[in-house]
Amino acid sequence: MSSSSEPAAPAAPDCRVVELRQYTLHPGQRDRLIALFDSEFVESQEALGMAVLGQFRDLDDADRFVWLRGFCDMAARGAALPAFYGGPVWAAHRNAANATMLDSDDVLLLRPAWDGAALSVPTQPRAPRGETALPAGVLHALVLHLKAPAVPELLSACRALPAAGARVLAWYASEAAPNNFPRLPVREGEPVLLGLALFDDAPVGEGWARAPDAQLQPWLARPSQHLRLAPTARSALHA
Repeated sequence: MSSSSEPAAPAAPDCRVVELRQYTLHPGQRDRLIALFDSEFVESQEALGMAVLGQFRDLDDADRFVWLRGFCDMAARGAALPAFYGGPVWAAHRNAANATMLDSDDVLLLRPAWDGAALSVPTQPRAPRGETALPAGVLHALVLHLKAPAVPELLSACRALPAAGARVLAWYASEAAPNNFPRLPVREGEPVLLGLALFDDAPVGEGWARAPDAQLQPWLARPSQHLRLAPTARSALHA
């Protein structure tokens, strides 16, 4: 049981700072990392005031692991990350985790794009440790690479995009504050928007994923990145 002095993990709507973390792994190592992550790196982070919002297999890249981590604000991030990465759980398991990875620096630091744009419904109950059955649903994540930081006209256009069949819809924009834990690099100086939609299955979301490149073209610096993400057994974000 957690001590009352330990910070509680924030609920998804209360995360004013979110990281989208994409890891490129050595071939054949994804299941090993997921087993380690799901058993050791969920409760240990949340005990320090971080929210592990969801963790996923990329359906289009067998060597990519993607996860979302949330914080109440940048100050909370600046306190929680040193506590975790300087703490006993990471010390015990970092060599095993790092051995699976080719690159862990593809990280976007984000904030809700407007009031109410964060994940607005509770994530589902997380399966217990040791669970192997995979939950339903596919998270479609769109990373829109912008010519400049998002302006109100662009955000209005994002809000108007159709999302038929979506269970969860959220929009995040680049966080302008500097990275306050330089030990973990983030992609700075490249404005983006991240759209998230959760569907019962992958094909239903294809139309939603294609719409932004056509409708938001005036604001885009290059084609968007589209991730089709299957929740791991212990992901709290699933259908």
